[in-house]
Amino acid sequence: MTGRTARRPTGAREDATASEAAFTGRLSTLPPEAAELFVYGTLQFGPVVRELLGRMPEADVAVARDLRVAALPQRVYPGLVDEAGRMAGGLVLSGLTAADWRTLDAFEDDEYVLRPVELVRREEPIPTYVWTAAAASADWLPEEFAADHLPGYITKCSDWRAEQARAGR
Repeated sequence: MTGRTARRPTGAREDATASEAAFTGRLSTLPPEAAELFVYGTLQFGPVVRELLGRMPEADVAVARDLRVAALPQRVYPGLVDEAGRMAGGLVLSGLTAADWRTLDAFEDDEYVLRPVELVRREEPIPTYVWTAAAASADWLPEEFAADHLPGYITKCSDWRAEQARAGR
């Protein structure tokens, strides 16, 4: 997640639920009733989500099959990459609104695609952002992120949201 500002969220009114939204771009791959997102990196941290969304949606621990949370070159955030036999831990955020989806999608780097993934003990796949560019062979470690980058990252999220508000997004 880069917090870039080039894309403007589009779709339904800001207070609409995901089921009422007419999503465009990456979000157009979502079913209209989508209200859950599997998160595995910086969005596992409540303070990051709260800074971006202004609230913390319900969250349940989840594990994705045949995926790895990879470190990314020159970035403090990770990418989810396909890797047979691996398991990627994270959370499922529930109760996302259309405004939540647009905010999260605007915040995500262009190198992510939104696609459904299978989670352990879940019948239906859940959408997540999967990395499409080069990733490091090393895993991304949330404890290292928390120790070395979390406070600064929260500030970056706050600055990004303020910029979005000034731009009327």
